[in-house]
Amino acid sequence: MRLLKLNGNGGFTLETFGTTIPPYAILSHTWGSDSDEVTFKDVVGGVGKNKAGYHKLVFCGGQAKSDGLSYFWVDTCCIDKSDPNELTKAINSMFRWYQNAARCYVYLLDVSVRTQDRQAAHIEWESSLRNNRWFRRGWTLQELLAPKIVEFYSRDHVRLGDRKSLERHICEETGIAIEALQRRPLHDFSVEERFRWVEKRQTTEEEDMAYCLLGIFGIFLPLIYGEGQENAMRRLRREIKDSEHKSRSYEKLARTIPFERNLRFTGRESELSRIEKLLFRHGQTVKVAITGLGGVGKTQLAIETVYRTMEKQRDCSVFWIPATDPETLLQAYSAVAEELDIPGKDEQGADVKRLVQNYLSNESAGQWLLVFDNADDLDMWMGKPAERQSFRLLDYLPKSRRGSILFTTRDRKAATKLASQNLVEVQEMNAEVASELLQKCLIGHDLTYLPLAIVQAAAYINANGTSIADYLSLLDEQDESMIELLSEDFEDDGRYRNIKNPRIQQHDSLAADYLSLMACIEPKDIPQSLFPPGLSRKKEVDAIGTLYAYSFISKRPAGHTVDLHRLVYIATRNWLQENDQLVQWTEKAVVRLEEIFPDNTHSNRSIWRAYLPHVRVVLQSDLVQKDLKKRIDLQWRYGTCLDADGRWREAEVAYSQVLEMEKKELGAEHPDTLTNMANLASTYRNQGRWKEAEELQAEELEICSRILGAEHSSTLSSMANLASTVLGAEHPDTLSSMNNLSFTWKAMGQQTKALQLMDECAKLRKQVLGVNHPHFLSCSAALSAWRLEYEG
Repeated sequence: MRLLKLNGNGGFTLETFGTTIPPYAILSHTWGSDSDEVTFKDVVGGVGKNKAGYHKLVFCGGQAKSDGLSYFWVDTCCIDKSDPNELTKAINSMFRWYQNAARCYVYLLDVSVRTQDRQAAHIEWESSLRNNRWFRRGWTLQELLAPKIVEFYSRDHVRLGDRKSLERHICEETGIAIEALQRRPLHDFSVEERFRWVEKRQTTEEEDMAYCLLGIFGIFLPLIYGEGQENAMRRLRREIKDSEHKSRSYEKLARTIPFERNLRFTGRESELSRIEKLLFRHGQTVKVAITGLGGVGKTQLAIETVYRTMEKQRDCSVFWIPATDPETLLQAYSAVAEELDIPGKDEQGADVKRLVQNYLSNESAGQWLLVFDNADDLDMWMGKPAERQSFRLLDYLPKSRRGSILFTTRDRKAATKLASQNLVEVQEMNAEVASELLQKCLIGHDLTYLPLAIVQAAAYINANGTSIADYLSLLDEQDESMIELLSEDFEDDGRYRNIKNPRIQQHDSLAADYLSLMACIEPKDIPQSLFPPGLSRKKEVDAIGTLYAYSFISKRPAGHTVDLHRLVYIATRNWLQENDQLVQWTEKAVVRLEEIFPDNTHSNRSIWRAYLPHVRVVLQSDLVQKDLKKRIDLQWRYGTCLDADGRWREAEVAYSQVLEMEKKELGAEHPDTLTNMANLASTYRNQGRWKEAEELQAEELEICSRILGAEHSSTLSSMANLASTVLGAEHPDTLSSMNNLSFTWKAMGQQTKALQLMDECAKLRKQVLGVNHPHFLSCSAALSAWRLEYEG
């Protein structure tokens, strides 16, 4: 790699480096005519000072020097373009060179700042920034996304801002996802989305429309100028597809299966045979759907398929994802990411679904089977047409010639959408198979296997002459139908007609309490830490042991979580409802979750992620009054965790509901209401919904100013947020708001917050205004004094 360096004569020299490269700055610009740009031969020959492009070198070298960098790189003269081999190597290395640069300076020739008034200057250049030529060139895409720091300068060498402060402008101008501008790994974005980023861009050479994307996809190609754009794009797409072969070999066999093998599984050999024939067909990602009535045995068929697959294909990874709701789904995806140890999984705001998709889409992941159980919610898979920015799980399915996806769903329409013609329909059992199944469940176990469900099912079927499929269909309906079935007065020798067995209540009241609590939350994947403490640890262990002995719960093999059997869940809710205790226990569940739910710090993420599905269930319940303070507090904390997890659409819903209740209970002018308005506005801002964020922040600011006064910390904080949304983080008005808020926090004794904000303000003022500006000097002086005072 060649780098430029200022020499003692005011000119430039080129130095060549091998593997050890010093820190350097890099220039991003739009080219003029070839005759105007300073070339490699010009620099070597010590000429070119009269060329129009020479001032770019002067700017980049001077700015690099002011940033403490001795070296810099400019594409016009650091590459010998007369050498085809060097040009090919350089273009294939370009993304990495920008990525490794200490700073990238975007030099905008068509933006000029003539006034010295910073605020007036902002208005002047802002209009020039929109529709700027730099945003329409193909090569500048990687120059925008690859570097760690990207700073924008006018032709007058005036700093306009950086990628973060101009995020809104860039997003609106380019259509690039905000997450990409925030340096989320590019492989998190689909191939087609990345291709869309370049659709409205242009290059001088038509083939460069493909070549400028090499770094975006991590691809290396020989350059064939003259082949045309269509052929170049075809080669690029083929290489993207084939690159999986060149990736690192598979390192780890991974499996996340929450269920042990069902040793009582019987029958279904024809269905198993068909599934086996469909899966793992060579050369494509196969998707198969098992469909049938609820309770007919789809999940059990999938479990048996999984274990038979592992027996026959010992190098196959298997991942099980319950698709009942977004919370449970995310928990399972997180477990998969953890099992695979995917880089970036622990980063704040990481999209684990996308990480898993990209990992499994690479053939280095080896052979895998991905199971989505209970894929019944078509809206979750296909998105809601009427809902803005609707989530589509379908977009997160991995694609690999060595992978297969198996769905279970009761919805035949969903099955067809997900797996096309690869459907395996599960019919009702015939009498022989059903008899064998019941015999396996009952003989030798004194009715301990699913006692209530099996005994009542047999009694109901015999008494009414109904088929097993019809009974399962009734069970699959709403809770009321289930409760009615489970309440049928059929006596049995085991006397399990009442799920709240007197023996449990009399001999282990804590177990009965745990059962009641579990009936009010998500019955799957329940952390044992969610159970209230007993008189001793032994009492707690005994209570869980009692429930396990009755087969009411099953323990997951991979952690400290349990599942409550579905029919036991319904029957327990029935008992609670009949005894007027369902509301009471649902409220207890809210209180318990609010009590143990941690704050939204990143270090607590694994804890609160495990609780999210259970919080969602109690918050969706109509049994708890929406104005219950514990419920409002829990929903607010639920929203903050979704927010911290980058799930801004879901956080928006939670914040909106809390805001509605706070306005009703506390009033629109209460401090808690105003805080939640700010939280809601932040979710709008993070989704790129700038107008909605601006309107809500303006409303918040007006109330703060009127009720609390113009100098109150909440007012100043609101003002700073609004200024950042509307004007950008580096606008002088935004910096003034930050400065004022720092002094207010200092006066209130909030030293740490004041120091942190003033430090940020000083750094931004130095960048924007310069070291000699009075505002920077006053800010810097205050910061120094506060540090001395704080450090003693």
